[in-house]
Amino acid sequence: MSVLSQLNIIQVKGLNKTVSTFEGDLDILSDINFTVKSGESVAIVGTSGSGKSTLLSLLAGLDTGSAGEVFLDGEALHTLDEEERARLRAQKVGFVFQSFMLVQSLTALENVMLPAELAGDQSAKEQALALLEKVGLSHRIGHYPSQLSGGEQQRVAIARAFIGSPKILFADEPSANLDSKNGHLIEKLLFDLNKQNGTTLILVTHDEALAQQCDRIIHIEGGQLEKIRDGEGAKAYVG
Repeated sequence: MSVLSQLNIIQVKGLNKTVSTFEGDLDILSDINFTVKSGESVAIVGTSGSGKSTLLSLLAGLDTGSAGEVFLDGEALHTLDEEERARLRAQKVGFVFQSFMLVQSLTALENVMLPAELAGDQSAKEQALALLEKVGLSHRIGHYPSQLSGGEQQRVAIARAFIGSPKILFADEPSANLDSKNGHLIEKLLFDLNKQNGTTLILVTHDEALAQQCDRIIHIEGGQLEKIRDGEGAKAYVG
């Protein structure tokens, strides 16, 4: 394996996604090729229906492509079955969704602890308390999602995503359901934790200002990769 391959935590080669409809086959993604370096922040942008959320699902191993290859931290996702992909996600991946996806019957602390507990991590509570303090919610650990504001729920979701120190964090429109103030707070938190933890950040957004904060911006339109450009946070990149 080359040095460049070791640096590339995500590699996408000739990725396609086709689904069958009553009107015939529909190409959601066509011949997508790019790489992401370890520790990089990347925004995937495009109009509604462009295929950006589908691409995020394929990169995270939540779905499989119709053709092509996806390598996640050196592992070939396209060769793994559902159980193997789930194992890989549990070990290396965190998620933040626009709808928060918290378990309503669990407290903030219990929600954050959950992934680590499922993985059998004995330090789950200690990690969760530290992360909730980082996101400014140490005073809300015993509250249930229904007792938290939207911004607070998303901060709990971010803390949960970072438990277990994932190598890659995927975020799908993480500030879309929040007001401007909370949205900016969540965005800053994501980038701060990305830098502090060295976590690779891949986010889907329609917000150009948010995309510009990333190192690179991948523009998807009509299921095709239109262009890749540097954001304002761009570092030296070879790819």
